[in-house]
Amino acid sequence: GAGFYVNATEDPWKNNYRMYSYVTGELPSVLASNFNINVNKSAISGHSMGGHGALISALKNPGKYKVEEISSQKKRALLELLQCVSAFAPINNPSECPWGVKAFSGYLGENKGAWKLNPAYSVTQYDATYLAKEYDGPKMEIMVDQGEEDPYLADKQLLPENLSNACSGNKLLNLNLRIQPGYDHGYYFITTFIEEHFTFMARHIC
Repeated sequence: GAGFYVNATEDPWKNNYRMYSYVTGELPSVLASNFNINVNKSAISGHSMGGHGALISALKNPGKYKVEEISSQKKRALLELLQCVSAFAPINNPSECPWGVKAFSGYLGENKGAWKLNPAYSVTQYDATYLAKEYDGPKMEIMVDQGEEDPYLADKQLLPENLSNACSGNKLLNLNLRIQPGYDHGYYFITTFIEEHFTFMARHIC
């Protein structure tokens, strides 16, 4: 269903609609426990609502997907550096689009102002555009592909221009927003460019 990758705070959803915690916590733990993988060299990507999920997971968790050891005069620690995230036609500003307003109202409550005004790392801030404005972690590379013929782009459901404006005002975020002529919201769009996304992620985590 349309869980929107949030941890719901409202009845009747709050007990089971916890996709944000699943993606950023439970799933990586299960993978690490059952497969011979290095979870410290990970990247995240998604499409549409999943693209929204990828963006917020990265922006709310600087360092979730890569670990680098550092030293200082005072201490030796592990500084987690999330280096990149990519998305295909993501819902960039759900607080301002019909899909997002409907979902957030049900899962997070009717107070729309709270979705936008909460601090970036608060439990109810799940909007990539507002997260990008406040992001203060390590420098991050973001790659977004958007089909120019996507009907949801014309319907103002995706709002990539809002994310672009937010990133342009934050020197810690480098957004490469690519508008692809002739492509819509579908899977042919994804299969055409997915290899470039793999290359992008590999370049930053390997």
